[in-house]
Amino acid sequence: MTGENNNGAVPEQKPAGRQPQGQKQAANKPQGKPQGTPARKPVETRPLARAARMRKRHWGILTSFIAMVLVPLFVVAIYLWAVADDRYGSTTGFSVRQSDETSSSDILGGLAQFTGGSSSPDSDVLYQFIRSQNLALAVDKKLNLRSYFSSHWKSDPVFALWPDATAEDLHWYWGRVVRVTYNQSGGLLQVDVHTFTPDMAQKIAQEIVDQSTKMVNGLNDLARADAIRYADSDLEKAQKQLREAREKLTEFRTRTQIVDLQSDIQGRMGVTNNLQQQLAQELVALDQLAASTSTDDPRVTQAKRRIQAIRERIATERKNLATTIVPGTGKDYPALMSEFEGLTVDQEFAEKVYRAALTARDSAYDSAQRQTRYLATYITPTLADSPEYPQRAMIFGLAALFLMLSWGIIVLIYYSIRDRG
Repeated sequence: MTGENNNGAVPEQKPAGRQPQGQKQAANKPQGKPQGTPARKPVETRPLARAARMRKRHWGILTSFIAMVLVPLFVVAIYLWAVADDRYGSTTGFSVRQSDETSSSDILGGLAQFTGGSSSPDSDVLYQFIRSQNLALAVDKKLNLRSYFSSHWKSDPVFALWPDATAEDLHWYWGRVVRVTYNQSGGLLQVDVHTFTPDMAQKIAQEIVDQSTKMVNGLNDLARADAIRYADSDLEKAQKQLREAREKLTEFRTRTQIVDLQSDIQGRMGVTNNLQQQLAQELVALDQLAASTSTDDPRVTQAKRRIQAIRERIATERKNLATTIVPGTGKDYPALMSEFEGLTVDQEFAEKVYRAALTARDSAYDSAQRQTRYLATYITPTLADSPEYPQRAMIFGLAALFLMLSWGIIVLIYYSIRDRG
């Protein structure tokens, strides 16, 4: 049998069959370390989500967006581009200035100085005046604004004035068609007027300039009248004060029958002055006698007696001057002198006040002859060629922004309440 195998006989082979998976993996492994393989756990997969679909709340939000945003925007667009009338603008600009002229009396007296430049307080007053109801009524009286703006009520009720508008309504509407820009640093005022026709806008702007000029001139007249009235009042008071001072001094002279008290006192002091001179001479003579004779000389004794008599007389004269009652006055000379000096000082002061008041009055009258404030127009009222208002794109954009914000806030509030519930 061994030989037969060596002679080329091929042994019979079994047909290859499919081996189990476990046996195949075991055959591929090394034979030295046979071991078992743990079973794998099955992977759990979630089912696929269904396609998103509109729910009831989504349809409600979409409906609210259409109702609160799209429909109002559509209405606004239709009104702005199909219904609203075109409006034209007119611009003017001016400023209140002060004159830089100074008169000679102002320079010499130093009572007032006027410097050139803008007047901010006056510009503040003019700014409020342009926005006031008084100006609106004044322009309405001149150009019949209520009739003009209410004529477009049927075609453009949003931007027109209602026919039965009152003065307060006109003032409110005046703030819509007249816009004032004020530069406080330079005192410049710019006024923009927009109406349904270009010529009417220019007329209103020109009337604003005219009324502003009238108002500034009124301020000038009021300031002049006040300055003159105060100057005349001060001058009248100074005249009265000077008159009273002079009358008191005259009454004093009449009562004392002394025209000049100082001269009268100097006359009475003349006796004392003569005695003083005699005393000086006698003292010199006594010194000469004392130098040439003895002290027992009768001439020395007589000289001493004369000196003593002169001194006593001087003392008596001084006492009489200080204590003697002036007839008809009941006062002595010192009291009269004090009263006289007080009256003299009052008169001198009244004269100085009168001269100052007279100078101020002259300066006030000089200032009243020239205009210290005036309206400087740097932009004359313009005449528009094309309409500028209403600003449709801006109004539409603002309306869209407002509606979107309002709708978004309402939606956020809805979801907040829904989540809390």
